[in-house]
Amino acid sequence: MKVAILSESSADEAALRVIVDVLLGIQTEDVSGPSIRDRGWPSVRVVLPTVIRALHYNTDADGLVVVVDSDDSPIHAIDGVSHIGRAADPCRVCELQRIVEATIATMKPRQHEIPLRIALGLAVPSLEAWLDCGPAHNTEAAWGRKLQEGKRLRLDRLELKRRVYGSKTPSLSQQAERGLESARRIVADLVQLKKAFPNGFGMLHRDLAHSGK
Repeated sequence: MKVAILSESSADEAALRVIVDVLLGIQTEDVSGPSIRDRGWPSVRVVLPTVIRALHYNTDADGLVVVVDSDDSPIHAIDGVSHIGRAADPCRVCELQRIVEATIATMKPRQHEIPLRIALGLAVPSLEAWLDCGPAHNTEAAWGRKLQEGKRLRLDRLELKRRVYGSKTPSLSQQAERGLESARRIVADLVQLKKAFPNGFGMLHRDLAHSGK
């Protein structure tokens, strides 16, 4: 299966590849999309339509996985209706879903290929929380309580970076190396990961499970 992955850094994408392969039960083949100069949530939001069109028209990719950090934005509940956090802040999953739907609506069907399948995930508050899965305090519910109390999670995200990469300001190579190590550790118990992050990781798990049908 040919799967492209779009996230906030190339290091994140490498770690996510390990998780996606275990969720799908196969070793996926990478598909190169358009070159992305800048990274982070704003860039993912801007380039997503271009990535979808390029994969749809110019490749035989089976799917696209998009995972972004929630940072201080609300947690999108897997029921697709409710959110956890400040209502005034925009939900990133809702925005991604709008972009996906609007982009697909403008595209012609593939002539000889099945439609491109798209799976979304929300790492709360960042991918490093998934990669640090295990400590009792590191759960989506715990992060959600902080958001409901109006707290900003910047310092928490920096601490997660330190725990996972050994530095609050790691180089890209450090992120790639330590991120892969952590990803290989957590895939040994994805049940725990889904239990700790039932919404953001749960929706990715659900979308990938549906893609195999």
